[in-house]
Amino acid sequence: MSVTTQVPKDFDAENADNFEDIEKQFAVKAVQQMATYWAILEKVPGSKLRLTKMDDDIFEHLKRDFPEFDPAEPINEDEMKSKTGKERWRTFMMAYDKKIDDYNFGTLLRASPKTEYGEKETIFVPRMQFYAVEIARNRAGLNDWIYEEAEKERQKAKGNTQGSSA
Repeated sequence: MSVTTQVPKDFDAENADNFEDIEKQFAVKAVQQMATYWAILEKVPGSKLRLTKMDDDIFEHLKRDFPEFDPAEPINEDEMKSKTGKERWRTFMMAYDKKIDDYNFGTLLRASPKTEYGEKETIFVPRMQFYAVEIARNRAGLNDWIYEEAEKERQKAKGNTQGSSA
C-alpha cells in the first residue's frame, strides 16, 4: 500500500476560502496519517510498537472503561457512534485533552484488524479512539500479520534480485 498525498504548502486553514477547502485539508491529513501508520506496521511488528508515551495508561483505561471490547473482533460502527457509544467514548477521550496532541483530530481506523485500509473497511474516528483500538490490537499481536506479509514480499524481491544477477 503506498499513498503519498501531500498537504498543499500554501494551504492556510486559518484563512481558508470555504469549508470545502478545510474538509479537503482534514481528509489529506487523515490519509497521510493512515499511510504513515501502515508503512510503520510493514517495517515493525505491531506487538513491538509504541504509538504514544502513554500506551500503557491508554490500554489500562480502555480495559477499565470498555471491558467488553475485543480487539480481535470487527468494530460495530453503529454501536460506537450511537448516542450511548458517543457518550462513553467522549468521556474516555476527554481524559487525554491536555495529554495527547490532536487527541480529537479525525483519523482513519480499520474496522477489523484482519483487513487493510479500504473504503468499506475504514471508519472515521477521533485520534484517541484510533490509539485505544490500535494499542489493544498491537498488544494482542493482531497487526503482526502486516509486517509478516511485507517481510515475505521483501524476501521475494530480494530473491528475485539475487537470481537475476547471475
